[in-house]
Amino acid sequence: MRNTLVLCCVAALSAISGTASAQDWTKSKWGPNDEIGAANYMTPELVVKAASLVKTGKTYALGIPVTPQTPAYPPRTYKITVVQPGQAGSAGLGPNKATYNDDILDTWVGIGSQLDGLGHLGIEHVYYNGNKLADFADPNGLKKLGIEKVPPMVTRGVLLDMAAYFKTDVVKEGTAFNVKEIEEAAKQQNVEIRQGDVVIFHTGWLSLIGKDDKRYSAGEPGLGVEGAKYLTGKGVVAVGADTWGLEVLPFESKTVFEVHQILLAMNGTYILENMDTAALARDKGYEFLFVLGQPRLTGGVQAMINPVAIR
Repeated sequence: MRNTLVLCCVAALSAISGTASAQDWTKSKWGPNDEIGAANYMTPELVVKAASLVKTGKTYALGIPVTPQTPAYPPRTYKITVVQPGQAGSAGLGPNKATYNDDILDTWVGIGSQLDGLGHLGIEHVYYNGNKLADFADPNGLKKLGIEKVPPMVTRGVLLDMAAYFKTDVVKEGTAFNVKEIEEAAKQQNVEIRQGDVVIFHTGWLSLIGKDDKRYSAGEPGLGVEGAKYLTGKGVVAVGADTWGLEVLPFESKTVFEVHQILLAMNGTYILENMDTAALARDKGYEFLFVLGQPRLTGGVQAMINPVAIR
């Protein structure tokens, strides 16, 4: 009888412990008011150290040009309209005949090269640091976790050339990058992943745009669930790839965008999608200064971006 009671108590404690552990992700290590997540790893000392990586001054634009034909996760679209306000029927403004063009955008922000903010994806309507949808989401903009809160990203960047690792120009869709693949690729390149890094995968997938948009949109190689846990355990600031969704598709199991949940909701780790890594990979630029100042659209969920790698 005594043994039975002991076993029952142990089972009950285990159940409670399991429930508590499952809820730990809703409490940020940086406190209940934190809204920037893994960006907290970027200290002034880290920025100074990352700046020392610049040896040649060569820069790489990691953002892609966006057009109305750029394939995007449905129903996202992009449209630009160029106008000449107040100039119709005139030679120009004033005696000097000044003329100008302005542009109007009718677009989803999550198109082309983009930054996923911490208010983008959650778990059953709960987002980073336990923020519940009903408490912070509004059609006129997020009340918390807005993209304007993200500080400038200036840190060490690491490129993992998975195309070289798999000895191919374009890594096959459905290929997952987990602990084994990440560690082996890093070792092959003689590069170490450290706290505060931005880690970006090169797969060659972006080269499909304009050549095979259907294949590009239907799936992709990418980060697996265990790989996501591994990188967040390393304390990286952001994870990116030259793919539209970062994580492997088809998914590894019946879960949907679980890697996004692990990175954004559970760990406050940012996601960079559609990064143009081709030139960086050609130059074997495996370590570089990563710089990003995103548009500070108050209450925004995502941002269309053009990060810069500097070597």
